[in-house]
Amino acid sequence: MADEHIIKKELGLWFDDFKKGQLIFHAASKTIFEDDNNRFSMMTMKHHPVHTNVDYASKQQHGKPLVVGTLVFSLVVGITVPDISGKAIANLMYENIDHLQPVFIGDTIYARTEILDVRESKSKPDRGIVYVETTGYNQHNINVLRFRRKVLIKKKPTEL
Repeated sequence: MADEHIIKKELGLWFDDFKKGQLIFHAASKTIFEDDNNRFSMMTMKHHPVHTNVDYASKQQHGKPLVVGTLVFSLVVGITVPDISGKAIANLMYENIDHLQPVFIGDTIYARTEILDVRESKSKPDRGIVYVETTGYNQHNINVLRFRRKVLIKKKPTEL
């Protein structure tokens, strides 16, 4: 097969690919199953019965188990990796992690990210910092989570 017929998909974008004001709708998504919530609850020692006990949760405000908020946060971060941090050197910080609405077993989580700022590194010319705000939303297009982060990302090598 000739080289011109090969499509190579790379993980992540280079620093140079980001522009202030861009809005990225991420292709990945995830339906949260009961097993996801249970495993995450046990693995992270989040044993509150509102997440793991149907009887207990049925008598609470929402009437059914809630998905652990840090699971939702972790999923939304993961959904963004192919676009935002795939070429990252490091996630420098997270801020303003806001849980906007409850998430339930069976909800499908999607994400979009707005590029808030882009600046070159002051100390190393081969990288820059991208400041983003990511919103996670469910299958009903209801925003369930929002957070901001700064990501240190490599610049595109000159030989590419």
